[in-house]
Amino acid sequence: MVRDPQGRGAQRLGERGAELVGGSLDDRAALAAAMANVAGVFALTTPFEAGADAEVRQGRAIIGAAGDAGVPHLVFSSVASADQNTMIPHFESKAVIEQELTASGLPATVVTPTYFFDNALGGRRELLDGVLELPIPSDRPLQQLAREDLGQFVAHVLREPERYLGERVELAGDAPTPADMAAAIGDALDRPVVHRQTSLDAIGNPDMHAMWAFLDAGGYRVDIEALHRATPEVEWTSFRDWALRTLPAVKAESPRNP
Repeated sequence: MVRDPQGRGAQRLGERGAELVGGSLDDRAALAAAMANVAGVFALTTPFEAGADAEVRQGRAIIGAAGDAGVPHLVFSSVASADQNTMIPHFESKAVIEQELTASGLPATVVTPTYFFDNALGGRRELLDGVLELPIPSDRPLQQLAREDLGQFVAHVLREPERYLGERVELAGDAPTPADMAAAIGDALDRPVVHRQTSLDAIGNPDMHAMWAFLDAGGYRVDIEALHRATPEVEWTSFRDWALRTLPAVKAESPRNP
């Protein structure tokens, strides 16, 4: 189910053979209808449109609908460290959903990604100018994940439900420092890129300020080596490989590219 079947992301799914059903994550009845007679459901929620309370409502609708439809395996995407009382609003909303999912007794798995590599693209203009702006020191490792690796892992979980039912799995593919990230981005763009540490105090959004304060203090605690040893089925991506694969196209699409 997608909110906008005509959206770019939804259309890409359709091109890969997915059957698209339009609907709202707030509509329990519509969700239950979409979940009828399926082998499994992958669900994720968002606080970034209507806030954390709205995300919790989405989670409750998903849990209720999965129960109504008798879904044999619900895979819910939360966030790593949501169970650590971080007081980060969009972590706390997912923690509430995790707790209610556990209490529901539904056959479920919780996957919890870390920071996504793709977040670097939010500053693509600065990257093309040779600057990576992040509010943490250049030598501070930041556990991260490729979105494609999340997809691979979820597919793996859905193929092997007996192995993962009742489990909560934290996901990271790599832990580069900002200096490592800048070097990889520079190689991908074929130009020097440096990390510029921006001020935490300049982050006006309370949610994002809390998240970056958490990341600056050490952040996620995924045992990356153990995760990768346990899941050879997933082709885990390094930040460097992601950058080399992704950023040349970003450069080519830039209006400043000659």
